[in-house]
Amino acid sequence: TKGKSCSQPICCFLGVAVLLLVSTVQAEVCPPPCICKSPKGLKIQLIDCSSRGLKEVPALPASTRQLYLQNNSLTTVPNGVFDSLVSLEEVNILNNPWNCDCHILYLKLWLEDFKSSLTNLSCASPASIKGKPLSQLSGNELDGCRTLFPIKCLEFFWRDLVLIIFAIIALILMAYDLKHFRKLAVKLP
Repeated sequence: TKGKSCSQPICCFLGVAVLLLVSTVQAEVCPPPCICKSPKGLKIQLIDCSSRGLKEVPALPASTRQLYLQNNSLTTVPNGVFDSLVSLEEVNILNNPWNCDCHILYLKLWLEDFKSSLTNLSCASPASIKGKPLSQLSGNELDGCRTLFPIKCLEFFWRDLVLIIFAIIALILMAYDLKHFRKLAVKLP
């Protein structure tokens, strides 16, 4: 109807639906530096972003089945970047200069869940673990992660120490009261 604004619920609903549709279509677009292949009439299934000089992972379509990100300049992967790729069957992220600090933990755990081999994925930095396979690193060995553990450990230590001291004082007071109670009970006729 002419002259009606978008204040009507159905109009707003349609507006939101169009925005969702547009964002879904955009999500299924091949990332600009990559080469994509898809069977006729189907969504993108293969994304080849290898050897493109990428410094970050591009927006990837949810329908991706094969992803090639090898031979780039990737140092880390943002948390959750691969979580929407529910159809993913194959991934190659080798030959990237991975910075194995606490931020790489998401990628390590995601690859373990994905059942991908971590043995060929090695750290380029920091110098203390350069060349070491990511699969051999624990959270404590990753820069930035190990500093959080001792601080939390100290917090628990001091809290527990205070609780132990209070418990000892309470036991001493109870023993003292029990001793005086016995003396008082003996004096009563």
